[in-house]
Amino acid sequence: MNNPSHSSSPSSPLDRRIDYTQGALQEGDVAGIAPHDLLAQWLAQADEAGAPEPQAMTLATVDADGQPSARVVLLRGLSADGLIFFTNRESRKGRALAHEPRASLLFYWQTLERQVRVEGRVALLDDAASDAYYASRPLGSRVGAWASPQSQEIESRAWLEERVQSMGQQLGDAPQRPPFWGGYRLVAQHFEFWQGRSSRLHDRLAFERRPDGWRLSRLAP
Repeated sequence: MNNPSHSSSPSSPLDRRIDYTQGALQEGDVAGIAPHDLLAQWLAQADEAGAPEPQAMTLATVDADGQPSARVVLLRGLSADGLIFFTNRESRKGRALAHEPRASLLFYWQTLERQVRVEGRVALLDDAASDAYYASRPLGSRVGAWASPQSQEIESRAWLEERVQSMGQQLGDAPQRPPFWGGYRLVAQHFEFWQGRSSRLHDRLAFERRPDGWRLSRLAP
């Protein structure tokens, strides 16, 4: 008896086929461009193309048991020094990064049929930078950082909302950054820029950090 991997109707998204035709990516397009600068260009182009939250990226980590996990976070800084994001350091991802300070990031912009993968080591952002970003957040988000025991089991939504209200009254209008909340910087060792192409023959250009700079190569789709 056949045991197919999935069951779907003709209209099922599992059977959908889209041919990628919006662009191409050649070595000449990236000649002389540092990968973090190219990522900045692609972010700007995704924004111009109307991609919702173009700075959203999937962060993948591995915990002490070797269990990988992934979630979407927001890019909040980009330079030659690395990619910056913020979170509760006692959350699942925070605990994983404390155990294994290496991670992978993935950007995906369907509107442009593009992906970027970034891999590297992760370090804590300094207190001054974490304080500055925390102070720039809306008040509700600042209070929420104190109130939510991120990744821990809670009894109900009502409990969370009551805790937020209580913490808001205690903290006032200018709460300080929680000691368990702050930034991370991923120092990239590898970038891959992916442009969808027809017949699944996608363009994949990889940058690998070497002692003398970045090495560019093409990967098979």
